[in-house]
Amino acid sequence: MNENPYEQKSKDILDGLCAKIREKEHGAPIPLEQFLQIAASEPDRVFRNILQVFHDMIHSYVGPGSDEYLGDPETINFVYYDTHRLFVEGSDNPFFADRLFANRFIQHVTTFRRGIPQNRIYIFEGPHGSGKSTFLNNLLMKFEQYTKTPAGVSYETIWRIDKNELGAGEIEAAAILKQLKNLVETPGVRGVTPMKGADLAALSNKNYLQVHCPNHDHPIMQIPKAYRRELIDELIDDPVFKKKILYQKQYQWIYRDKPCTICASLFRSLLDVLGAPSKVFKMIYARPYQFNRRLGEGVSVFNPADMIPKSNLLSNPVLQQQLDSLLRSSNQVRYVYSRYAKTNNGIYALMDIKDANKYRFNALHGIISEGVHKLEDVEEDVHSLFLALMNPEDHNQVDQALSFSDRITYIKINYVLDYNTEVKIYKSNFGDQIERRFLPRVLENFAKVIISTRLKTSSEPLLEWIGDPYRYRRYCDRNLLLLKMDIYTGVIPAWLSERDRQAFSAKRRRKVVAESENEGRAGFSGRDSIKIFNEFYTAVAKKGKLINMDMLVNFFRKHQKGQDVIIPEGFMESLVDSYNYMLLQEVKESLYYYNEERISNDIQNYLFAINFEIGREEKCVYTGEKLEITESYLSSMEQRFMGAGVPGQAQLMFREEIQREYASKTLTQEMGLEKKLITETAVYNKLMERYVHNLKEKVMDPFQENENFRNAIKDFGTDAFKTYDRRIREEVSFLMANLQKKYGYTDQGAREICMYVIDKDLAKLFAEPTRPAPPPINPFDGLGAFAITP
Repeated sequence: MNENPYEQKSKDILDGLCAKIREKEHGAPIPLEQFLQIAASEPDRVFRNILQVFHDMIHSYVGPGSDEYLGDPETINFVYYDTHRLFVEGSDNPFFADRLFANRFIQHVTTFRRGIPQNRIYIFEGPHGSGKSTFLNNLLMKFEQYTKTPAGVSYETIWRIDKNELGAGEIEAAAILKQLKNLVETPGVRGVTPMKGADLAALSNKNYLQVHCPNHDHPIMQIPKAYRRELIDELIDDPVFKKKILYQKQYQWIYRDKPCTICASLFRSLLDVLGAPSKVFKMIYARPYQFNRRLGEGVSVFNPADMIPKSNLLSNPVLQQQLDSLLRSSNQVRYVYSRYAKTNNGIYALMDIKDANKYRFNALHGIISEGVHKLEDVEEDVHSLFLALMNPEDHNQVDQALSFSDRITYIKINYVLDYNTEVKIYKSNFGDQIERRFLPRVLENFAKVIISTRLKTSSEPLLEWIGDPYRYRRYCDRNLLLLKMDIYTGVIPAWLSERDRQAFSAKRRRKVVAESENEGRAGFSGRDSIKIFNEFYTAVAKKGKLINMDMLVNFFRKHQKGQDVIIPEGFMESLVDSYNYMLLQEVKESLYYYNEERISNDIQNYLFAINFEIGREEKCVYTGEKLEITESYLSSMEQRFMGAGVPGQAQLMFREEIQREYASKTLTQEMGLEKKLITETAVYNKLMERYVHNLKEKVMDPFQENENFRNAIKDFGTDAFKTYDRRIREEVSFLMANLQKKYGYTDQGAREICMYVIDKDLAKLFAEPTRPAPPPINPFDGLGAFAITP
């Protein structure tokens, strides 16, 4: 008879699965001696308290962060942290941390490795709809996952009390005799008389009694305090880490903390009975700390509606009777502990400080202040990471706890103020494909409209820095909200003048970023923004048409009617102006083609010519070209650098400034000492930027009134396009190719953008006016000189 071919296969699969579960989910206890061997080889991983494990968990998921302005002497380390793996990856309900919150959060977590001598409670405060609960749930989920990895493992104490060492054989014999006596003296009664707990302990089929430390003591705690420093000194070989663990503040818990009362009394009782410390140490084991939020082990989360238990005292009567039997005493070891012990060296969290959680918060007074919880006549040390969520209106509940207010750290979770993060939220809820339905930057502009309602319309630090916002009217609104949004996203806009960029000191940056603490607490909430985006997308996402700025503006004009949340006055208009101006620059840049060699020669000739008197004829040493140096020649060149209509006095000042720079710096330092070519010098590059800028300003002129050019754009990619003359076809093809290559437009997007620019006559709308008397221009102010032209 043939055996079932799947019988052995299913057995092997099940055996393999059991082995994996034992290895990953349980972690067999190891003797103290073996634990110390692991500690000697990996001390930085083994010797960690809850704060250090939490710190390492965050940095393992997030990484060091990146600074887009590396080397900036005024940096305030307002860097980009990629929190995707921490809050988004693998989550059914992702949380998106904007740059502001990520920096606040990481800065606080970084202090966990510096050593905090006492308990603190970290309260994450934010308005309804800011994602507080999602944040905490995802954070705790990733913490549990991390602690199940080799990098995240923590250890706790397990006792394996050898029964033979304690003479349990005699107790077992007496229990068996007692059982036989019951059988003899009770004729006619089926079964046996139920045995007491002590008898059950004696008849256990194991040679040891396993006692789990309910306080999750680190195994090093079982070494008497007086000998721990000496042990660590002898255990650690690496001299660098040895110095760190012996003297740095973050490791002082090793030498300061005490074992729980259960472990301490067990150690003392066993030492009294056995007489030799070596025999006691052989009964001490270590095993991986099993964090389990659902069971409340290592992680406990309480909701406001969760009932308060009648008693905070927990015990194990069966285990207590077993201990009493083995130790032959009823009072040497009391196996009692509180619910706080379950999260000792773990995380204790409150979801909103209201209802039943108000009681739980106030009950933390002694623990947070002294690190001690009184359980009847027993003092229980508690060292946990305490977290809480709070709405702003519940602040009065916390304010009443003045006695330990200095142990409270507030971390704001406000509405998202970073438009890149806001866009990620839309894509997460509606799919990444939505981005393909928008023209470039329109989706970001939707996010900016939402964020504008969350910002305060007045900013003293920005006004003190920028002065008159009108200077940047082409790029920004009068309240400078668009500028603030860029800064909150980690961008120092390129459209700022060089003067203002240099004036953006570390002190000013801190003041601007600090304003975010009190913003994002009103306006459209996170839930509101998703609802509004759904309405917008459903209304305007039509087949064959990309979503553009006109659609966005029209939607919000209708949406604002009867709304309590108001978009700041003038913001939409400024957003459209900024978008239109940037769009025009993209089209100009894409349409613009220039002979770089000719421009380079013009600049080199000018730099050479300004050193000679008017009326001279000279051969340029840089280009070899003969020059007739006249006022007309110099003036025509200066108009190319400064723009048409600039009066002669301004041109003369510009010429003198350039000549002074050329003589004092370019020739003597850059070309003389540094051996640079003329085309590598600062003054050459400044003039090149100005020259190119002014050429681009005029690049649209030949096409603005040309109906054939507009029609050719409309027909691009169709058979009708072939009917246009060769020059127009080349110009349009060049424009379309550049828009796609440089700015990521699709064929359709490039066509629609060009039609938008021409139909709205943006070139004329943003044409630089001729002014009778402009202020003196600093030739070394980069393109900033154009940014401040009213």
